[in-house]
Amino acid sequence: MGNSPQNPFSSFFTKEQFATQTEMLELANKTQKLTIGIPKETRMIEHRVALVPNSIRVLVGHGHRVIVEAGAGENSRFTDHNFSEAGAEVTSDKKKVYESHVIIKVQPPTIEELDLFTMNQMLISPLSIPIIDDQFIKKLQQKKVTAAAMEYMQAPDGSYPVVRIMSEISGQICIQTAAELLTNQNKGRGVLLGSISGVPPTKVVVLGAGVTGEFATKAAVALGASVRVFDNDIYKLMDIQEKVGRQLHTSTINPVYLGYQLLSADVVIGALHSETGRAPVVVTEEMVSKMKKGSVIIDISIDQGGCIETSEITTHKNPTFTKHGVIHYCVPNISSRVSRTASIAFSNILITLLLRMGKSVNIAQMLFNNEGIRHGIYMYKGKLTNEYLSKRFGIKYTDLNLILTSDL
Repeated sequence: MGNSPQNPFSSFFTKEQFATQTEMLELANKTQKLTIGIPKETRMIEHRVALVPNSIRVLVGHGHRVIVEAGAGENSRFTDHNFSEAGAEVTSDKKKVYESHVIIKVQPPTIEELDLFTMNQMLISPLSIPIIDDQFIKKLQQKKVTAAAMEYMQAPDGSYPVVRIMSEISGQICIQTAAELLTNQNKGRGVLLGSISGVPPTKVVVLGAGVTGEFATKAAVALGASVRVFDNDIYKLMDIQEKVGRQLHTSTINPVYLGYQLLSADVVIGALHSETGRAPVVVTEEMVSKMKKGSVIIDISIDQGGCIETSEITTHKNPTFTKHGVIHYCVPNISSRVSRTASIAFSNILITLLLRMGKSVNIAQMLFNNEGIRHGIYMYKGKLTNEYLSKRFGIKYTDLNLILTSDL
């Protein structure tokens, strides 16, 4: 077949076709090296610290820089020397700590601390709905901060790892606290939390069959108390009986029946959790007014507003108040009573998150690839992305998924 203009066969075999070609290799994206700031906690008489020396040692080994404010771990019995030996930079200059790429706290920053933030940083802390206000949100917007609420971040299986680990601690410590508050010394009913021969057992009502409810129930049952567990999720009620290892008195949250059980309760544990906003209120003030004088309410849900109408946020300095003759304990950071244990537990979860962040090119890519972390974001580069906070403070919010799509 001859060559024709329509079929320039010979032109195919030009020398360029046989010249050495540049091989195009796919290069891995460069990962980011983080500077992580750990300030000393100043709010709510907080004793915990977000990262402990062992976790810092791992982060430094991966090339990240950690700056710890002097004295940040002293209430958890971690000295500045411990942090320094782990590779952290310890400084008394608070401003230097707040210049880090990522700020990690176990309490939300105060307005004064937010003033120390620079533009476009990332904040990882609990949201603690009862103690924030619109000024807090507006300051984050002004600084164009990307903020993640620890309690809303999810694991791949859909669970909430920070909530779970703190709930395990809270569930156990709340029963110990209730036992103390029931004594005469604390103006309680003067009863022993548990049971002894010939004396009816103490009655404990647990609201919520999640992790906190599970561990509170286990602790109360181990002491010999008579426990009632309420939850609207039948599967959770089935699950808690299996985990406790015995048949329990369980019920859905029926206001009439719940009110009846509260009449004879010695201790009420509020342990309901919301996935996005405020905890539901299931115990009214009228129900509380009919409870026995000297009985005890411990509302662990107070960090999400509380599930008992009479609950008001308290601190470790003044942890209780009495209303209608009932002792209320509503400290949101109850696990801070065992701060060293809680700090190690916090740190074990946060280090996984930080190492994952370090493998991403930027925050947008990290959030796009990690749905669980994305679930905890309530502020992205100064844009509010949480619908509940938008309704509460009357501030416009934007869907995070739409923002990320345009950012990548």
